[in-house]
Amino acid sequence: MKKLYFIAAIALTACNMPNKEKETEQKATVQHYELLEKWESDSLLKVPESVLFDKANQVLYVSNLDGSDPWKADGKGSIAKVGLDGKIIAAEWVSGLNAPKGMGLYNGKLYAADLGNIAVINIASGKIEKTIPIQGATGLNDISIDPNGVIYVTEYLSKKLYKVENEKAELIAENLTQPNGVLFHNNELFLLDGTGMFKVNADKSMAKIADGMEGGVDGIENIEGNNFIVSCWEGALWQVNTDGTKHLLMDTRKEKRSTADIGFDPSTKTVYVPTFFRNTVVAYEVK
Repeated sequence: MKKLYFIAAIALTACNMPNKEKETEQKATVQHYELLEKWESDSLLKVPESVLFDKANQVLYVSNLDGSDPWKADGKGSIAKVGLDGKIIAAEWVSGLNAPKGMGLYNGKLYAADLGNIAVINIASGKIEKTIPIQGATGLNDISIDPNGVIYVTEYLSKKLYKVENEKAELIAENLTQPNGVLFHNNELFLLDGTGMFKVNADKSMAKIADGMEGGVDGIENIEGNNFIVSCWEGALWQVNTDGTKHLLMDTRKEKRSTADIGFDPSTKTVYVPTFFRNTVVAYEVK
């Protein structure tokens, strides 16, 4: 009987535990991942800003700024194609761009944010089919595309977030801080802005998930479940859970090794990190 009373007392205590203590206990159970380096590509890329994993073709696309000014329309930008083993297939697979950054895939097409336009590239031919201009934009940054082909794109310079449907842009948010990475995942839209990660609600309001990620939040990908990986341009990778907890996975700021807009292969849990001025892509297994 005493044992039963003791168990009941524990259960009653747990039920009456303050919400704050419950939250702390729940956060303590979040799994912390680690990174294991798999390879680093040759330094033949040309200021790589973003990496995108193409599951259908089992290849990586890498946007090359090819210059010191990421917002200059100089016609030097390109898209590279890199194998999943790190070997560079074509350093300039698609040329004729200005300063391409974030990319998205939909229906055999590669969409790349290129200053004031979204370049639409036919993957089979490697040719730019057309561009979608975003009126007033000069600093388009990251792209995410939902299952219906709706494009979400950030505008870094004017601090806005757009939704592009049927080639028509709709303003979702403005007066942001430093909007960069955007991700549509499981019918939810996530945005990196300033030093934080936010969820963008259906009514266009924004709910902060986590903050305090210094160094220019850049890329965002889902690892699994409620766990995401966030890169900061100056050189950091964070694990962020939607409960608000975060964990520093890697910090390369002292080495001045940038970690720009990441790509991710969920089947192998591999994150692909462009190193910007180092001109490489590094692959890490997330364990």
